[in-house]
Amino acid sequence: MADHHRARIEFDPRFTVAEVPDRLFGSFVEHLGRCVYTGIYEPDHPTATPEGLRGDVLDLIAELGPTMIRYPGGNYVSGHRWEDGIGPKQDRPRRLDLAWRTTETNQFGLGEFITFCRTVGVEPNMALNLGTRGLEEALDLLEYANHPGGTHWSDLRRSHGHAEPFDIKLWCLGNEMDGPWQIGQRTATEYGRIADQTARAMRMIDPGLDLVACGSSSRAMPTFGAWEAEVLAQSYESVDYISAHAYYQPHGGDLASFMASAQDMELFIDGVIATADAVGAKLKSDKKINIAFDEWNVWYQDAPAPEQAEPWPVAPRQLEDVYSAMDAVVFGSLLITLLRRCDRVTAACLAQLVNVIAPIMTEPGGPAWRQTTFYPFAEASAHGRGTVLGVNADAPVLDTAKYGEVPALHSVAVANEDGTITVFAVNRDLESPLSLEIDAATLPAFTDVAVSTLTDADPHAKNTLAEPERVTPAVNKEVTVKEGLITVELPPMSWNTIRIA
Repeated sequence: MADHHRARIEFDPRFTVAEVPDRLFGSFVEHLGRCVYTGIYEPDHPTATPEGLRGDVLDLIAELGPTMIRYPGGNYVSGHRWEDGIGPKQDRPRRLDLAWRTTETNQFGLGEFITFCRTVGVEPNMALNLGTRGLEEALDLLEYANHPGGTHWSDLRRSHGHAEPFDIKLWCLGNEMDGPWQIGQRTATEYGRIADQTARAMRMIDPGLDLVACGSSSRAMPTFGAWEAEVLAQSYESVDYISAHAYYQPHGGDLASFMASAQDMELFIDGVIATADAVGAKLKSDKKINIAFDEWNVWYQDAPAPEQAEPWPVAPRQLEDVYSAMDAVVFGSLLITLLRRCDRVTAACLAQLVNVIAPIMTEPGGPAWRQTTFYPFAEASAHGRGTVLGVNADAPVLDTAKYGEVPALHSVAVANEDGTITVFAVNRDLESPLSLEIDAATLPAFTDVAVSTLTDADPHAKNTLAEPERVTPAVNKEVTVKEGLITVELPPMSWNTIRIA
């Protein structure tokens, strides 16, 4: 392209990728740090509901717009005893959580989680402990949660004040079972067999379940690909999804590669699809295994952990990353990738929801506020529903040390049910603006173009307790419409939501 500050996209509503699945906008609540305690659950908080949920956090979750929440882990689930979190709270045991080296009080458990999901209007996604436990405990939990009544576990649920079944349809068969950090780590053959056995037995109780087998913990795992192939060889016909997990952060000051992190996510998705389809072809199956990208985010894993005043603390501050404007733009780019690949990535979970690498932060007894990453998720959830369109893009390229040449523009278009077309666009260039031309010749007559932009002159600017609105989206007035061509000026390092009404 002659002009290295100009990009162009075109699309036609007749050419589509897929309907956007509701489960694409999932999130994740783990018993880790302050995600649960003083995050979503704080009975003594001034805004607390009768159930002990923080009212200010509930309001922010409604604004954020998650559709599904995975629980109770994460690494935590591989040592979790689900029975500890049911029944009268005064009778619940305190346990050591080996995954995060804390003490779990079990004052928030399965019933409280379902109440929370129903309060905020999201689908529950339950993870099973296939680390220290197995098939029998999974079946007991399923009977407690979903069977109407007349059996030991279902009647126990009713005696705990939950007359109606929880009706949990989406279940994760363990968590990151390939990881040496995981309690009860298994080989691919061992895990594939227990996943298959558990899935087939669970379907004897409820044939309509959607079941997720553990894929590789990351694309960087030495067993990536081989793990998926072996697990699916064992369980292909009994599961619906294979999971993917990915976290991104800058390394060694290489911000250009960090801005292009979605390139890695795209390659990860390609690899999992190719592996799953190869297994299906070998098995001569018409079935397609989809991807549950049920952990994704920006996460500064190299950040030093705060010192704890005592061993085995209760709900200490852990993994409380404070996100910058740059982090939010990268985060938005990851969302664009999930939307672009929603034909096969049909479930996803932002990890996590509150306080722990999260879009929402709280202070115990104090306020709650939005991190910078809150805004791309909220805008995508609000305006990214409908049908993803095939997009042809022409953009200048940027050189990166990690991914080679990458396009400066990362974008996706979604045709909303009300006739609006929403374009989400990221300018990956940290220094130069990008003039984006949208060819609207194939679109129905439109009456308005509205653009919201998140950026900052300081890429490291953050929202904090002291400055909770330091970085927020603003109306972008640098828009022109002429002869079927919409031109929007995208600032350097920016996330942009373009609504063509």
